[in-house]
Amino acid sequence: MSKAAWSVWQPLDGWRPSPATLAETLDGGQSFRWLGADGTWTGQWADNLIRLRLTGSTLEWRAPAPRHADAALTRYLALDTDWAALTDSLPWRSDAHLARCIAAFPGLRILRQPFGETLLGFLCSATKQIVQIKQMCALLAERHGALLVERADLSALSGAGVSTAHFHRLPTWPELADIPEKELRQCLLGFRAKYIHATARFIAARPGWLEETEHLPYAAAKARLLELPGVGEKVADCVLLFGAGKLEAFPVDTWVLKSLARRYGLTGWKPAPVAHFGRTHFGPLAGLAQQYLFAWERRHGDR
Repeated sequence: MSKAAWSVWQPLDGWRPSPATLAETLDGGQSFRWLGADGTWTGQWADNLIRLRLTGSTLEWRAPAPRHADAALTRYLALDTDWAALTDSLPWRSDAHLARCIAAFPGLRILRQPFGETLLGFLCSATKQIVQIKQMCALLAERHGALLVERADLSALSGAGVSTAHFHRLPTWPELADIPEKELRQCLLGFRAKYIHATARFIAARPGWLEETEHLPYAAAKARLLELPGVGEKVADCVLLFGAGKLEAFPVDTWVLKSLARRYGLTGWKPAPVAHFGRTHFGPLAGLAQQYLFAWERRHGDR
């Protein structure tokens, strides 16, 4: 991205989230490249760098390349999708807990992220919390990704509490294939460096593999992802839900296990049958229901 002045704040039509819903969507574990400070969110995906803020009930944006940002935001935030209709089609009328979750986060949505970046983020996620995953992604970007904004332009973000590391894009999978595992470990990846290195080599040897996988039906795409080193059921479902828009995917992590045990009586169940229950009970939009359950349990479950 060449040097450019940041645009003025502009209203974004198509989504009027509450502060809690905006924070949960951007910083609740779907993506690991958003940082919030003083009510403003700074995020990056692919070659896009954008800031969002709520002014009253209006969501506003600004970017250093505004000509492309509007279209990029429309895709990334899935503004062309009727999320109200999708949410209304979930079985909340017969599921009191799901209804409570939806009421707590009105307007929650699934981001439409780049597939390859989503895979990288969730390969970093094993046994880690969101803040740690964000740190790993920031280090990978700072040390191995291209700079998006010239440092002369960073003054526009002074006081935002955002590290300049955030203004590098993530390395691509072909770029990762050329980075020794030892260097990847210096990004605090630990054992995950081995999986990322091996996955990068796998993908580099198969041009078009990621693009083909993204557009396959859910079951076939998941089977292919499970071929990758370090990719298990949860990571595969996360990548397909948050990176390919496969709304039938139902990722099962600690919070979802707690939710299904506490609210649906599935105490002691293993992740695989819990995932099957989720897809059966919530239907073809199980992934959207999962996000509401996840958000509620994380914010309110222990109260």
